[in-house]
Amino acid sequence: MAGKSGLKEFKSLLAAGGLPDLGPGPRAGILPHEELTEALDSLLSNTKLPSVSRDLIRGLILLWHDRLEPAHEIAQGVGNADGSFLHGIVHRREPDYGNAAYWFRRTDGHPCFPKIADMAAAFLELKNETALKAQLIPDGEWDPFAFIELCKKAIGRPSADARVELLREIQGIETESLLEYLLNER
Repeated sequence: MAGKSGLKEFKSLLAAGGLPDLGPGPRAGILPHEELTEALDSLLSNTKLPSVSRDLIRGLILLWHDRLEPAHEIAQGVGNADGSFLHGIVHRREPDYGNAAYWFRRTDGHPCFPKIADMAAAFLELKNETALKAQLIPDGEWDPFAFIELCKKAIGRPSADARVELLREIQGIETESLLEYLLNER
């Protein structure tokens, strides 16, 4: 198990790229492919995680750095709820919203959805975004389909748009929650 000690190093790879856009990118500031691959190889080789978890972490971080195709290849090779979750994020960012919804239906209410709901709720309360909170977290439960729809409505707006910035932050919460789950759940 990688444990909390490895989490900091993996999160540093997310911080290096800044928040990804809701769409496919590419954006400025992402790590060069070789540097990202070296860092991932080094970090993942120091874990005792199952190979499927290592693959999904690699895919998640590649996706964060706008490497949609390799992330998609990894997600396609994992036939469980974790792979479906990553697959759904990939398709949402492409954007292919119908396909994203298909893959999110296959997550079976993923175990990290409650954490996403809690963190997104706290973030939206801090931002005084009660209407957005009600849309994304009805009855206290994360609704990935509502998030897909909000991303669909926001596509084409500039990254500096206030709603887009909120959604990008929530996408960051989603990614960090999945990363923490993959590092610690087994």
